[in-house]
Amino acid sequence: MEYFADLHVHIGRAAGKPVKVTASRQLTLDGIIRTCLEIKGIDIVGLVDCASPYVLREIKHKINSGELIELAKGGLSYQGKLTLILGSEIETQESKGVAHSVAYFPNIEQMEEFSIIMSRFINNIGLSSQKARLRARQLLSIVNDLGGKLIPAHVFTPFKSLYGSCYDRMSRAFEEGFNEVIAVELGLSADTQLADRIKELAGKQFVSNSDAHSLDKIGREYNEVRLDAPDFENLFDALEGKSDQRKILANYGLDPRLGKYHRTCCLSCNYIAEEPPPVSKCPRCTSDKVVMGALDRITFIADYDEAVHPPGRPPYYHQVPLEFIPGIGKKTLERLLKAFGNEMNIVHHADPEELHKVVGAIVTEKIIAARGKLKLKVGGGGVYGKIMF
Repeated sequence: MEYFADLHVHIGRAAGKPVKVTASRQLTLDGIIRTCLEIKGIDIVGLVDCASPYVLREIKHKINSGELIELAKGGLSYQGKLTLILGSEIETQESKGVAHSVAYFPNIEQMEEFSIIMSRFINNIGLSSQKARLRARQLLSIVNDLGGKLIPAHVFTPFKSLYGSCYDRMSRAFEEGFNEVIAVELGLSADTQLADRIKELAGKQFVSNSDAHSLDKIGREYNEVRLDAPDFENLFDALEGKSDQRKILANYGLDPRLGKYHRTCCLSCNYIAEEPPPVSKCPRCTSDKVVMGALDRITFIADYDEAVHPPGRPPYYHQVPLEFIPGIGKKTLERLLKAFGNEMNIVHHADPEELHKVVGAIVTEKIIAARGKLKLKVGGGGVYGKIMF
């Protein structure tokens, strides 16, 4: 069967305590479950703050009450409709900066043990994505020993990522353990076309996840996977590309130009580069105080001028989340959801004539246009790109 999976969703609060301090207070376990099922159409969600004792406490309560069911092959099931994958985003200290990776585990006992171990290296294990006194290769060893899987997160963003701020080659972060890293998360400002300009990534699967810090951001990037069943073992078999029965069918994500770190941005005059990449200092005021964009960084470190896709690389489909489309406010979205069920159906499948009946001609034209090529204002320096209708 085919499933939609977003494997990087943060938890703002759990057990009445803050977890991800930069995330919305509405980003709770209940809120995530409801949003995935009733609004987004997500079948598998990765919760990336589960090493927090507050999150563990709330998950165990839901298991004990029967609200969540532990699956034999890993993961937690909510009413047979949504699978929760337990993950923990960890910040490692590298020689030239810090980087984020997400550790995923099949069951609650492994995550509890991981939490105990990480509390030796993290000052406040209750909070999300805290800096650990570890290198990436040390974190990988710990995760492997516990039976988990490690995926480097948003690997091209200029802050807290392995390529974006630490290394020109990720293999240097993991050394002999690099072959054990089965997949990398691309991040909002890059896609397959950009990532496959780096030779060492040819043997890695790509995942596209939302890194959601609020409920409405869930599913803005996601993966379509073919699995025998929606559980941990099947999912990570798919991420390793083991067979046609279990595989990533497609990645869906923002056009990288909409990402907020796609192009270099000057910190002195706020100019976002339009010149050919790589841009490493401001073309307008000549300042070298810039935030280097993902496109510029990839161009700077790339092995190839154009993408060289390995055999079997899944297609990457650009999508425009409804929140990016002018004219779709809360009330319009409510009408669309009532008519079409979830955002997946609206963004990709809803018939133009049916859309017209619900939201009229102007909004319908924008939704249909968002399925094709659009004129975009490129994002950079922490500012998202914009659609230019």
